[in-house]
Amino acid sequence: MIMKNTPLFLFLSGALFCQENSMKQEVRPVDSVKKNAQIEEIVISGTMKEVRKQDSPIPIDVFSSKYFERNRSNNIFEALSMVNGVRPQLNCNVCYTGDIRINGLDGAYTQVLIDGMPIVSSLGTVYGLSGIPNSLIERVEVVKGAASTLYGSEAVAGLINIITKNAHNAPKVGVDGFTTSWGEHNWDVGLVKKWNNTASTLLGINMFHFNNIVDNNEDKFTDVPLQSRVSVFNKWNIHRKSNKQMSFAMRYLYEDRWGGQTNWTPAFRGTDERYAESIYTNRAELFGVYQLPTEEKLFLDVSGVYHHQDSRYGDTPYIATQNIGFAQLRWDKKINRHDFVLGSSLRYTYYDDNTAATENEKGNHPDKFWLPGIFIQDVYQLAPKHKLLLGMRYDHHSKHGNIFTPRFAYHTNITPATVFRANFGTGFRVVNLFSEDHAALTGAREVIIREELKPEKSYNGNINFTHKFFQDNGTIWNIDFSAFYSHFKNRIIPDYDTHPNQIIYSNLDGYGESRGLSLNTDVNFPNLLKIRLGATLLDSFLKEDGVKRTPEFTERFSAVWSVSYPIKPIHLTVDYSGNLYAPMNLPLAGELDPRPEKSPWYSIQNIQLTFSGLKNIQIYGGVKNFLNWTPWKNIPFLISRAHDPFDKEVLFDADGRAIPTPDNPYGLTFDPSYSYAPNQGIRFFLGLKFSLK
Repeated sequence: MIMKNTPLFLFLSGALFCQENSMKQEVRPVDSVKKNAQIEEIVISGTMKEVRKQDSPIPIDVFSSKYFERNRSNNIFEALSMVNGVRPQLNCNVCYTGDIRINGLDGAYTQVLIDGMPIVSSLGTVYGLSGIPNSLIERVEVVKGAASTLYGSEAVAGLINIITKNAHNAPKVGVDGFTTSWGEHNWDVGLVKKWNNTASTLLGINMFHFNNIVDNNEDKFTDVPLQSRVSVFNKWNIHRKSNKQMSFAMRYLYEDRWGGQTNWTPAFRGTDERYAESIYTNRAELFGVYQLPTEEKLFLDVSGVYHHQDSRYGDTPYIATQNIGFAQLRWDKKINRHDFVLGSSLRYTYYDDNTAATENEKGNHPDKFWLPGIFIQDVYQLAPKHKLLLGMRYDHHSKHGNIFTPRFAYHTNITPATVFRANFGTGFRVVNLFSEDHAALTGAREVIIREELKPEKSYNGNINFTHKFFQDNGTIWNIDFSAFYSHFKNRIIPDYDTHPNQIIYSNLDGYGESRGLSLNTDVNFPNLLKIRLGATLLDSFLKEDGVKRTPEFTERFSAVWSVSYPIKPIHLTVDYSGNLYAPMNLPLAGELDPRPEKSPWYSIQNIQLTFSGLKNIQIYGGVKNFLNWTPWKNIPFLISRAHDPFDKEVLFDADGRAIPTPDNPYGLTFDPSYSYAPNQGIRFFLGLKFSLK
């Protein structure tokens, strides 16, 4: 393991040597360092109002757009692999659908917000996450643990709030593009227009194109799906004489992606002659906030989403439409030592597809439901260094009745540099299998729903400790430690093991738990060397009939790191980043399946060089996955029976199980769900960024 990571040790040794020499020349006074350290990020996700991160009762991880620029990627899904405790999970080796897991919990438990609006959910999470370009992002706020009191039922594991750029601080013209040795091309264009003191607007266009078939493991299936994607974003900020807030934004996404047999062409779409998973996505979003012209601070938040997916999984069609409307009125009020947020929300969801999920005895029956809710939250200043947060949310689901989600948090500044937090809350989630679980759509396994699925309920706790060390030479060292716990009732579990050709869904007749420890530390040296390390230790299990088991795709340990070092004399910045994951259980396609039941330890590491010696221009390049790790190495095959994706040569018994034969010695069927990590090996990239302020 050490020999394999020799580049890491060589780089760190060189960086630390340079840091030791340059520290002798750049030592800042301790008082100056402490003063600068107090200029903290402003966060909003924890309490729905802007506060200093240090003062937030809810622990929040904040990542600026510059942080993600240290490891260039074309979408937020890939970029989040640099966040401790957050793992982008690929759920299919063919089409690369994915979700974002927080602290080991399935991606369906994670709520993704854009500017605080719940517009990326359910059907939109399957492919929509890869359509959010990094060029739109001002910062990303990550809240780990239930946040259902403020944001509703989907924020069970936590939430990811993507704060988009504002025309006030964005460059007038921005162009950022890069290409990779695999033939991927990504371009971002941003334009800003300001009209004196009346309005300003930001227009962002993202284009991604990858049309190069790669099959390094020679299974005659694409290693990475081909994609053509365009995303247009337009945000307006209206300047009012009262200085009250008013903004709205629009985004449109179109994507055409396919993965499958390398000899597939669009002429075979939806047929059983050649296999591919072909997906057309059309998505439109509108969201905004308006502060009412009243003496009290009243805000109206609105959003609307249209999402249409036209897909073929082999010869299985899946055509779905989802419309989501959301409106929320909130009141921000301070009374003495109480800081209140009160609100009322209404959410409408319409979902229709061509499966039995939206049919009844009378024919097609789209799934529609209303979710009105009210919430109240009070941050009470108990004493100068002590805060207490109390919150309660009440929702009425048109199908599942009344839902109560309380929340409690305690915050204390032990010293000006030390903060302790404790959080407790509950979560609630209603499941739509066909819009959230890609495995239910591939056609490789039959979907069995044993019972009417009940909503899931969770109880969550978290304690958090942060401290800043200030050294005499100007070094700042931050430590952030958390312990977390989640207990689930009625958890809905996909069973891949009972029958190799089925996915059986049912509520767990027992309970599930996820608990663990998380540590983040970052060190900022006076010569601008920055080192950030994070690690999460996780214990997740399901208990049913007295038997404990670990769910699939759940690692017991993960780590992320990044090192950034600017070499000022030559205007060059060196960025090194990586992650490490422990083994996780994987679904096998049968009892004789020769593939390992667990994934290996694996690490994906990247290096990037950025030259900033030209006016308004940055030139960057580097190597992604320079260890060239891929999941198909050292195993018999990655996709089960890739040569027979329609199971035309498979013999089945009376129970529908594949029978071992000379041509099928393991008794398997086609199955691409043995997926846990990117199948994309080493690649080089080169890019250019131009900005005019």
